[in-house]
Order: sequence, then C-alpha cells, then structure tokens
Amino acid sequence: MKKTLTLLALALLGLAANAQPKGSITPEMLSEIRKGYEGTAADKAIRNALNTTSITVLSANAENAAMIDTEFTDRVKTWGITDQQSSGRCWLFTGLNVLRAAAADKHDLGDFRFSQNYNFFYDQLEKANLFLQAVIDTRGKSFDDREVDWLFSNPISDGGTFTGVANLVMKYGVVPANVMPESLSANNTSAMATQLKTLLRRDGLKLRELPARELQQAKTQMLKDVYHVLALCLGVPPTSFEWKGKTYTPQSFYQELLGYDLENNYVMLMNDPCREYGKVYEIQYDRHLYDGQNWLYVNLPIERIKEMAIASIKANKAMYFSCDVGKFLDRSKGVADLRNFDYESLLGVDLSMDKRERVMTHASGSSHAMTLIAVDLRDGKPQKWMVENSWGASSGYKGNIIMTDEWFNEYMFRLVVEKQFVPADVMRMLEQEPVMLPAWDPMFLGEE
Repeated sequence: MKKTLTLLALALLGLAANAQPKGSITPEMLSEIRKGYEGTAADKAIRNALNTTSITVLSANAENAAMIDTEFTDRVKTWGITDQQSSGRCWLFTGLNVLRAAAADKHDLGDFRFSQNYNFFYDQLEKANLFLQAVIDTRGKSFDDREVDWLFSNPISDGGTFTGVANLVMKYGVVPANVMPESLSANNTSAMATQLKTLLRRDGLKLRELPARELQQAKTQMLKDVYHVLALCLGVPPTSFEWKGKTYTPQSFYQELLGYDLENNYVMLMNDPCREYGKVYEIQYDRHLYDGQNWLYVNLPIERIKEMAIASIKANKAMYFSCDVGKFLDRSKGVADLRNFDYESLLGVDLSMDKRERVMTHASGSSHAMTLIAVDLRDGKPQKWMVENSWGASSGYKGNIIMTDEWFNEYMFRLVVEKQFVPADVMRMLEQEPVMLPAWDPMFLGEE
C-alpha cells in the first residue's frame, strides 16, 4: 500500500511539473538562480549592514563626501526661501518665486512674498470645473474608455505646471502673502484632497446620468459645494485689499507690480530624448483651467536649453525649472551629483541606463519644480547650476540645491524662459501644429 501511494505521489509531482506553464520558474531554474547569492564574506557583511541601515546611507560615496564649491560666476538676485511643507504645490511656489524675483527687482520690495494660498484656492476650484466639464464632454463614452477612466482616476490634484501659474495669475491676479496667509490644509493637502476627490467622483457619476438640459445647472451646484469645502479649509479669497495705503483688487495688484502677459511672454522647453527634437508637443488635459492652456513645449537637445538658461541668468531673470529631483541627491548637503551614491558597488548589480531608456521604462521623469537662479561657467561652459527650492531655508544648501552639469544633463526635463532669450529658429519651431500626447503619458504628470 505504501509503495502504491509513493508511486502515486511521484506521478502527481511529475504531472505538476509537466503542467508548469512555459516561462515559469522551474525547480531546476530556481537551483540556478540561487547561485546569484554566494554568501561570501563580503555578501554577509553587506547583508548585515543592510539589516539595520538603509541602502541610501550605505551607498553614499565616501570619495565624494567633500562639499562642492559653492561659488557661481552668474547668479540671479533672490529674496528668501519659501516652504511648500507637506503639499504638492512646488509648481505654484516656483512660478510665484519667478514673479517675486521680477517684482522685487523692479520695485525694490525686499523680502516680499505672494500668497500661494490665494492662487491655490482658485487652482482647486478651476481643476474641479475642468474635471466636471470633461465628464460632461465624455459622457457618451463607456465608463471603461481610457479617457473616462483617466478622468475618474485623476479628478483633482495639487500638482501642476507653469501654464497653470500663468493662467491663474492672468485670470485671478495675485495678493501679498499676509492678505491670504497659508492654512493648515494648504500646507498639508492630502486630507482635503481625499474629500474633494470623493465629492467630485460622486458628482461625476451623477453628471453621466442626468438629462442634458440639467447638466450646467447641476455642475454649478456641485462647484458651490467645492467652493464651500475650499473656503472652510483654505479661507475665503479676497476680492479687494489694502496694501501700503492703497486699495487693490488682485488683478490690479498684478498689473501694477508686473503687468506683462504671462500667457504669451514665455516659452516652455523640454528635453525628452524619447521624442523627436525640434517638434512641438501638447499634452491633453495637462492644464488647470477648462478655458486655459495645455502644457505645450518645444523639445530640444539639452545644449540648446542650456544656452537660453545661461542667457536668462546673465540678464538677472529667474526661471521655472523642473527635474527628477530625487535621483542622486544628497539632501544634507543640497547637492545633486551622479557620484553621490554608488548603488552598483553596494548591491553588486548593473543599474546603468541612459536618459532615454530611463524615461521609456518609467524609471525617470519630471517630478519637482524649482527656480533656476545660478550657473558657474568656466571658459563659457557650465560646470554646475543652482536652483532655489521650496522646502524651507534649512533644507539643502541654505534652501537651495546645487547640481553638477553632468547631473543636469541626465535629470533636467523642463525649463520656462522669456521669449527675449529664445533664438529665432526655436521661435519658428513654435509655429508648427503641435503633436497631441495623451494625458496619461508618465512624462507629463504635474510636478509635486
């Protein structure tokens, strides 16, 4: 009997082995795979270290521990570090910091600051309207359509781009920071965002079912609810205020301080090696207002972008800049350098990919916006760059991040420059019909 059972068990094991689908890990393959860890003395030492210490700490390159030179040949005058705290509003802080540098230089305002909270209020209201109207526009499509699915997956966020700054400022103006100060929900957006997303998703479902004649009235009522939540969490945005003995509206305040057309004064540049250079691209739904502008950019080699960045810095003009900030960043020093960490030596594997391969495989993309303010030139060639960050004055290098030129090549993605610094051949590129890219392209998520 035992012999019979043994033979049956072996037969079943044989059937199971034969039934394994092609491509699965077989016992023989697993035996070979296990040889990947040899358990040498070096392996054991690293394993012991990783048991209590993070990969980032252990991979720090001791040969690159010295602080980088902090002198720059060319630097834009700036007026203090801001702090977005636990929010994804880097795009708004960066955009308003660009405007602040221009206004402070023009009017000698010193450590003046715009209210991020004011513009963020209208950003959230406008994004709510963008979502609800897009639901109306797509209500004839099935719920599992890719566009409809993307909309309900992304009803609202606190991320964004420079086009959002431009559209919001031109429509709603700006106010000083003390007129509408930061609130807890502005500095910590996740709890408010969770409730707004639930509210909008519920309302979006209703809009897909209502008769066409009721849609706009229903949408207005839904936006009243959004406004109510925003007012409770962020405060009520002022329609007028006093500043230095004079009464302003937010729009008149912007006109007096700066006054130029933000929507038509700048050019958005991109370095995306996955797509053809010299072409113009537009991203569907990558905007903040339903009646606003999608993110539209000309894709250029990195060296062409550097030329415009250098020209702008030399003219004392700060720029909106975004990159993949977390890669090889030593946060304690505030230095982004490809030599900061040696993950390959620690882990004993090859991690090398070029910029195009990283973007293609979702390993890298634009994640954070900052203000580009300095470059260090040697014989006309950039050696390093510096950005003003919005993580507070105690972060990084005095609130800034210094980037080597090699790091800039690999992890810089977006730059916004004034048209006066854009060569004629690049301006001619902008006359092209843009190539429309889908909203779910990973390169074009809003910066946080």
